[in-house]
Amino acid sequence: FQDQAMMKTMSGGNCTLNVPAKNSYRMVVLGASRVGKSSIVSRFLNGRFEDQYTPTIEDFHRKVYNIRGDMYQLDILDTSGNHPFPAMRRLSILTGDVFILVFSLDNRESFDEVKRLQKQILEVKSCLKNKTKESADLPMVICGNKNDHSEIYRKVRSDEGENLVSSDENCAYFEVSAKKNTNVDEMFYVLFSMAKLPHEMSPSLHRKISIQYGDTFQKSFRMRRVKDMDAYGMISPFVRRPSVNSDLKYIKSKVLREGQSREREKCTIQ
Repeated sequence: FQDQAMMKTMSGGNCTLNVPAKNSYRMVVLGASRVGKSSIVSRFLNGRFEDQYTPTIEDFHRKVYNIRGDMYQLDILDTSGNHPFPAMRRLSILTGDVFILVFSLDNRESFDEVKRLQKQILEVKSCLKNKTKESADLPMVICGNKNDHSEIYRKVRSDEGENLVSSDENCAYFEVSAKKNTNVDEMFYVLFSMAKLPHEMSPSLHRKISIQYGDTFQKSFRMRRVKDMDAYGMISPFVRRPSVNSDLKYIKSKVLREGQSREREKCTIQ
């Protein structure tokens, strides 16, 4: 997340992949505990569903794509549902480019939490946009998970979810099942379309490359001669979340980049 003239580096093994900053994005997944955030991320990355529930503190993943010869990077921040540190949640929002807000269709409180999160995201990003004078849209999907459960357990009506996105063309509503893999791929397809990202970043529209070959794989991924319509993706096996200091510097650089000679206000982090 540096100036567009700079290059992002993705570390993996003993080799690196350079991705233009303009093709690098961070997706932030937010919602209450036990609504299936990590299950949706797992479906996206691995096509798998884990039955056993493990509370998430904060998980960070990275997927890199070679799409018709152009490199793209998608960082995925899977946040805690407990939000023990409000300042960290705010920082996650500030550094996010696309958002998935997840609630459980059988849990009314989790839907109320999504409504609070949506409002907070719009407020925080509006503050940042005012400082940077950016005109970028804010792609967001509100996702009602566990639609495989019987209707008798439903606590949130479909029209309530749809009402949350009705006034924003950059926000969409989906009812999905991470367990049954229902509507998950369609949800990512629409999210990437709103973000003006290549459709091939959706799970079903690119070929995966095994990471077992180390440096040989890295060179193959970077230099692979593909047909015009081919797209390849891989998960970075050794990625670590950028430090809080790095994220703060990124936000500061965005604000300071606009009008160095002007007196500037600060978006409140805490």
